Amino acid sequence: MSAMPSEILLIPFGEVAAALLAHLCKMVAMTFGCRCRVGNTLPLPVSAFNTRRNQYSAHAILNYLNHREGTLMLGIVDIDLYVPDLNFVFGLADTSGQRAVIALPRLRQESYNLPKDERLLLARAVKEAIHELGHTSGLGHCNNRSCVMAFSNSLSDTDHKGPAFCRQCRVLIRAGQDGSRPKERPEPR
Repeated sequence: MSAMPSEILLIPFGEVAAALLAHLCKMVAMTFGCRCRVGNTLPLPVSAFNTRRNQYSAHAILNYLNHREGTLMLGIVDIDLYVPDLNFVFGLADTSGQRAVIALPRLRQESYNLPKDERLLLARAVKEAIHELGHTSGLGHCNNRSCVMAFSNSLSDTDHKGPAFCRQCRVLIRAGQDGSRPKERPEPR
């Protein structure tokens, strides 16, 4: 990992609520101790849509984020994303390119025929944003289920974990601030 970013840039694809973007920016700036700003909205890339699945490719969305040195980039989409071999993903990170993306639809209560809960949506979006940005900073998945870097196989996993790094992940992130790459943890099986 290179030194910690000087900036985190949030890039909305298509229509994303301004209040949600502002809240995410505030929370990731506090977590990573750097400047955050919302960039220009990009159109949803038509080529990323898979008509057979009726979803967008998370990898294709990542490819539309142009990496800038010293900047972590987080795409925010309000569409359903997938990667091969999985039905959907809450987010995806490209650790080598310091780019990530999160998807909002499956973080919403109403996606599960439950009453709308904007506060819960914001909390879930923050967790997923910090999680994916953690990957871009060199962290792997954490075995501590309360850590924001714990793998979310379901929405209940996301709800269980907190919005912060555990002590061990904080140490690894801080170790990366000196320009060295944090030692990644093995992925859970």
